[in-house]
Amino acid sequence: MKIILGSNSPRRKELLSQLGVTFEVRSIDFEEFVNEKLPYRDIPKDIAQQKLRELSATKSADELIICADTLVFMDGKPMGKPSSLGEAEEMLTLLSGKTHEVITAVGIAFQDRHLIFDELTTVTFDQLTPQEIAYYINTHAPLDKAGSYGIQEWIGLVGVRSIEGSYTNVMGLPTHSLHRALKNFIQ
Repeated sequence: MKIILGSNSPRRKELLSQLGVTFEVRSIDFEEFVNEKLPYRDIPKDIAQQKLRELSATKSADELIICADTLVFMDGKPMGKPSSLGEAEEMLTLLSGKTHEVITAVGIAFQDRHLIFDELTTVTFDQLTPQEIAYYINTHAPLDKAGSYGIQEWIGLVGVRSIEGSYTNVMGLPTHSLHRALKNFIQ
């Protein structure tokens, strides 16, 4: 069996490698549709399903596909990747001093079987100063991260007061749940 990661995310690649999985990356170029009419908990699952459908059309019989989608939710409203540094600043200001949810949905497909599951983690930020937000935005790459932050980066070290749930889920791939799903899926 050949494992394909359908993501260009450096964090997902790193986490899957740390699980000891041998894989190759296959990216797809399609526009995600965020259906905000769905209950917010179902939005990442819907996007992961879209990705899985697109990737499955390119796979051969011996390939297992893994894809994922991560969104940050503040008061039930999705926060994807910011389109500008100004939007990143707005997102981080909104998250400052508050609790939000991070949901990652994972899709797995092999032959005619597929599975979609999600993981929810609650993250509470300390009150961030405008200077801390500006420093992070100017020294890191917030534009490629849901909610404009990477928990494994400086802002996670100094700004995250507490986390309830999977740390790797906030990074973009809930490794514990993925490992269990792969074991069950392959058996």
